[in-house]
Amino acid sequence: MKPSEYAAHDATGLAELVQRGEVQPAELVECAVRRIEEHDGTLNAVVDRWFDAARSRASGSLPDGPFAGVPFLLKDNGAHVTGRTSPNGCRLLRDIPRSDTGPLVERFEAAGLVTLGRTNAPEFGIYGVTEPELYGPCRNPWSPERTPGGSSGGAAAAVAAGYVPLAHAGDGGGSIRIPASHCGLVGLKPSRGRTPSSHGQPEGWSGYVCEFAVNRSVRDAARLLDAVHGPGPGALYSAPAPERPFAEEVGVDPGRLRIAFTSAGLLGGETSPENRRAVEDAAALAASLGHEVEEAAPRLDVDMLRRAYLTNVAANVGALVQEAEALAGRAAGRDIEPATLMLRLIGNALSAAELVASQRAVQAANVSLAAFFDDWDVLLTPTTAQPPVEIGAFAPTAAERLLIRGLRRAPVRSALLTALQQLSGKAFDATPNTQVFNQSGQPAVSLPLFMSGTLPIGTQWVGRYGEEATLIRLAAQLEAARPFAALPTA
Repeated sequence: MKPSEYAAHDATGLAELVQRGEVQPAELVECAVRRIEEHDGTLNAVVDRWFDAARSRASGSLPDGPFAGVPFLLKDNGAHVTGRTSPNGCRLLRDIPRSDTGPLVERFEAAGLVTLGRTNAPEFGIYGVTEPELYGPCRNPWSPERTPGGSSGGAAAAVAAGYVPLAHAGDGGGSIRIPASHCGLVGLKPSRGRTPSSHGQPEGWSGYVCEFAVNRSVRDAARLLDAVHGPGPGALYSAPAPERPFAEEVGVDPGRLRIAFTSAGLLGGETSPENRRAVEDAAALAASLGHEVEEAAPRLDVDMLRRAYLTNVAANVGALVQEAEALAGRAAGRDIEPATLMLRLIGNALSAAELVASQRAVQAANVSLAAFFDDWDVLLTPTTAQPPVEIGAFAPTAAERLLIRGLRRAPVRSALLTALQQLSGKAFDATPNTQVFNQSGQPAVSLPLFMSGTLPIGTQWVGRYGEEATLIRLAAQLEAARPFAALPTA
């Protein structure tokens, strides 16, 4: 098999070739290695290469899983593998091997996937772009001067460039859906509790994080969800069990769905003309397929939800840095980036009562969201408010770096809370539509139905909690009506 032929298949297609004996897993691994070696000098998507281990696994006896022999990549946020480092994009952790393999990683392995290494990710997964100081920026295969998004930017770039047909991804505020939008992929964030974590803790960011994958087809997303869903050890909650395998939902008529759509940013920000057109086009496509489509959106307390989101993230980043220091046996010092330091300082300045108050406010908002979805089966929004920005657009300026370092020396609570307020005013401008559904725990998928020039623009489709089946049926119908974009590289 030639690498270009390999890249033309989704994961299901490759697995079928292996099952029929038309190609060997070792051949697929060599195709993946050649594509990485050919393209990654430009893209910088794969930051830790396990090629020899992948060759050994592919040549041995693989589990009888749905993706036996299919090449795969793990994200460098979480994804613990015994004996291997998982730096989380952080210089503090780059040389520390992990002592355990995470539950989600074990399920990927049981599915027969062959892992070739780790993908680039921002420090602690906190950015909507992938430009960690540890690894350098990851670039978008469609337009290398632009970001693939974050935090699963390396995963999305790797799939879009045809290195692997699917890759591990995690989503605490849009980190599956944002890079899927920027790279022309399917990005499903399952319901809270649907999948286990890839590390030792049963949840991330107090329940905001959900881990799964980015991939090229709806059928791959459905089959992989069948392989990995279900609560992990110590799970605090679990999503309702599906009525039947998710893969059986692909091709099932979704019926006449009530679909609300909005092109406005749910948490503020101005939607670009390109992203607005993407939503309007997707709404028209859904209507042409027989769905009831109307312009409507949930009523949200935007200021409260933005502040609550950042309060939760800051508190969790503070705890993550503390854990990293304990693992490293030393203070972080300058081995964490300015944005991480700022969030840590804010998190440490918040009181426990403030964190709980923000959680209670989110719970109240979730009651309102549930009422909205009593009237609508699906909500359609832009995945992002803007096309992918140029590399370096969100990098802190020299003046901002100095200000943050000064706050470290004199952590004045009032100044830090003012910084939190300022962050909540601008942090959502480019991506104001994804975080709400990390707060509510609802499933949401970004689909690549629109191109603006040479750039893909995704649209987000949100379902009721636990109803991935509805989204899979609808997504497969949309995919059949408008086959998704081709790979940016041949």
